[in-house]
Amino acid sequence: MEQAAQALRQMIEGRRVAFIGAGVSHRQLIGMFCEMGAQVTLCDKKELEGFGEYADTLRRLGVALSLGEHYLDGLAGQDIILRTPGFEYYTPALQQAIAAGSTVTSEMELFFQLCPCMRVAVTGSDGKTTTTSLIAAMLQQAGRTVHLGGNIGRPLLPVVGEVKESDVAVVELSSFQLISMRQSPEVAVVTNVTPNHLDHHKDMQEYIDAKRNILLYQSETSRTVLGYENDITRAMDADVKGKLCWFTRLREIDNGAFLRADGMLCMAEDGVVTPIVHKDEVKLRGLHNIENLLAAAAAVWGMVSAEDIAQVARTFAGVEHRIEPVRLLDGVQWYNDSIATSPTRTIAGLRSFDQKIIIIAGGYDKHIPYEPLAPEILAHVKVLVLMGATGPVIEKAVRECPGFAESGLVILHADDMNQAVELARGAAVPGDIVSLSPASASFDRYANFEERGREFKEIVNSL
Repeated sequence: MEQAAQALRQMIEGRRVAFIGAGVSHRQLIGMFCEMGAQVTLCDKKELEGFGEYADTLRRLGVALSLGEHYLDGLAGQDIILRTPGFEYYTPALQQAIAAGSTVTSEMELFFQLCPCMRVAVTGSDGKTTTTSLIAAMLQQAGRTVHLGGNIGRPLLPVVGEVKESDVAVVELSSFQLISMRQSPEVAVVTNVTPNHLDHHKDMQEYIDAKRNILLYQSETSRTVLGYENDITRAMDADVKGKLCWFTRLREIDNGAFLRADGMLCMAEDGVVTPIVHKDEVKLRGLHNIENLLAAAAAVWGMVSAEDIAQVARTFAGVEHRIEPVRLLDGVQWYNDSIATSPTRTIAGLRSFDQKIIIIAGGYDKHIPYEPLAPEILAHVKVLVLMGATGPVIEKAVRECPGFAESGLVILHADDMNQAVELARGAAVPGDIVSLSPASASFDRYANFEERGREFKEIVNSL
């Protein structure tokens, strides 16, 4: 345990270390690195007054500051640079620093380098947070000590000294984290890959290649779980070096997890098919969550019993902002699906209900196509409340979709979340379902989808 912390100290003691940005994880690490003897510089767009009380902490720690418009000047001459996932790896200033001899890394890359236990990692365009949480729950159900973190919100490097060899680290990894990673976990899961984050990636191929890093550095003893029904993930089988397992709810397979015709979730491996649990017993709603369960089951198979997997399937209630029930008011059920930051996520949410619903959609524009969403809206939505930069883009795709004229779809526009909720409430009658399902990122108005979802819940709960 202490060996990992000692290795980190040896790596950074006396070295010049720059942090790009002072988010939650970096604030923990800045204090930790200062204590371990690093010469720390903080590079951030904000001026010092923008940090509030944290400015006093920076002064007390003796952190050098490179702030404001030319904050990246502070990268010059650094031995090690830690970037946040949101800071693009191919930024010229960062590439110049690499060419000058700086080592560019991140909190998660350092954790992977130092972690003494088995690592299970999940990536994908959709479903990765729920799948990651399910894997952690299954391992905990089996009595394992689990360290859950990564893109799911908790930095793990600050606790690397507490991790035992017998533990399991379960991490969610985004394309922004993976793009510079040159290590892969012992168990890698790729749920699916669909157009996303094209406002930050050079093109779709760069996005796919970033996702592939999760398995490119595995070994012959590794395990890889891939979504069978996604063309891109299915093609990743060419990169697999160890054990390959598929997951699918649409067909029976002989090496992986699948949904059988009789409704049983099953696992097939080494010629043996093991029934796990019936889909009607699963607590999570939506067929996309059946897929998440299958992916998780394939990932933990051999470490966890079928009984433990079934118990989690029956009891796991979901993750905040993912088709999360908010309240029943005047006979109308409200849901928070703020995680739906892309069309495919919104489509999965729409298919979770057996009636036409009212949705609030729109937000920040990531330059992804909305044409695939349009027929799903016509099939599953009775009232569409639009807001944000993508509101007109979604409306255009819907109006140009065959069948719009006879669909009866009502389209409304809101200036902000308060008005969107009021319009949805005004359109709803007892028995209706209203869901925040934006099909867009949140960055036009919010720091992240969590902040958007919480504001939505506050507004709904105050009605």
